[in-house]
Amino acid sequence: MKVYKIGLIGFSIGGQVFHAPFIAGNPALELYKVTARKQEQKDLLARRFPQAIAVESADDIINDPEVNIVVVATSNDVHYSLTKQAILANKHVVVEKPFTNTTREADELIALAERHGVLLTVHHNARFHSDFKTVRNVIETRGIYPVVNYEARYDRFRNFLREGAWREQAGPGSGIHFDLGAHLIDQALQLFGCPEWVFADLRTQREDAQAIDDFELILSYPKLKVSLKGQMLAKEATNRYALYGWNGSFVKPGIDPQEEQLRAGVLPHEVKDWGQEYESTFGRLSVIEDGADKQKRITSERGSGQDFYNNLVDTLQGNSSLLITASQARDVIRILEASEQSWREQRAIKIKGELIAY
Repeated sequence: MKVYKIGLIGFSIGGQVFHAPFIAGNPALELYKVTARKQEQKDLLARRFPQAIAVESADDIINDPEVNIVVVATSNDVHYSLTKQAILANKHVVVEKPFTNTTREADELIALAERHGVLLTVHHNARFHSDFKTVRNVIETRGIYPVVNYEARYDRFRNFLREGAWREQAGPGSGIHFDLGAHLIDQALQLFGCPEWVFADLRTQREDAQAIDDFELILSYPKLKVSLKGQMLAKEATNRYALYGWNGSFVKPGIDPQEEQLRAGVLPHEVKDWGQEYESTFGRLSVIEDGADKQKRITSERGSGQDFYNNLVDTLQGNSSLLITASQARDVIRILEASEQSWREQRAIKIKGELIAY
C-alpha cells in the first residue's frame, strides 16, 4: 500500500487537534513534517507524534520532494498564498476552512490545481460532526417534511478579547462569521443547495472588539428560511439546531464530542466509542402521527472526523471522489462575501445562479 507523506503547515489548535490525530490514525498517511516554531509546540509534537519532523518554515515542507500532500492549517490571511505555492510545487493540498478570503482567490486556486493535475480540498470537517449528521438524517427520513424553517447556531461565551489572537483582529477573513459561520453555511448548502437571497446582521458587541463577534445570516429559498447564528456572549447553552416543518419539529441541543476528545489527547483509532454523544444531548422529534402528538428522542449519529482523510486517501487511490470539493468551499466564500455586502449596504443580496457547485 502506498503511504502518502504529509507536511502539516501550522501546529496551533487547528493542526494539533483537527488534523494531526486523524492523519496519524490513517495507515495510508504519514505525518512526515510539521511546522513548529514555539518550544511548547515542539514539545507537544515530540510527545504525541514522535515520528514527525519539526521544521521552522512552510518552505521546508513545500520544497521537500518527499512531501506528497501539504495541509495548510494556518491563519486565514495566508491560506491563499501558501496553497498557491504548494500547488505550483505540484503538491496535493488540504486547506483549513475558510478556503480563502475572496471568491476571486478561490477561483484562481481551483483553476491552478486543475492545470497542475493535483487534488485540492478544504477541511469543512463539521460535515462529519454527530449533530449535523443527525440533522441530515432527520431531514432525509422526511419525518417533518417539508422543512420550512431551519435554524443552526454556533454560540460560545468569552466576554473578553484574547490578546494577540488573529481571529479577533480587524482584517479580511477575521471574525466569527468567517470562522464559525463558514461551518454553518457549508452545512446549509449541503442540505438545501443554492439560496435565492442572503441577508446579514454582523456586529461587534464586546468592548474594544475589532472583528465581528455576533452574526445572523438569513438564506432565503422559495419555501424555506434558513437562519444561521453565532455569538460570543451566550452564557447559557443554546440549541444547536432547530427544524420546523408542516408535520412537526426537531430540536437538537449539545455539541459534537470529537473536539473535546481530541483536545484531551485521545486519538480516534484508540477508542471504540469515538464520536458518540451523551444521551442527554440527543435531539427531540415532535410530530403528528395518525392525528396524535408523538415525541421521540433521536439517537445521535456518531461523529466521524476520520472520514475526511479516509476519503482523501480513497480519492488519491482512484477508488472514490472528493466529498468536499474546492468548488463547494468556494461557494461558502461567496455567501460570506454577500453577507458582508448585505450588512454594509443594508439590503438583501441576490445569489441564485452565482454558485458554481449547486
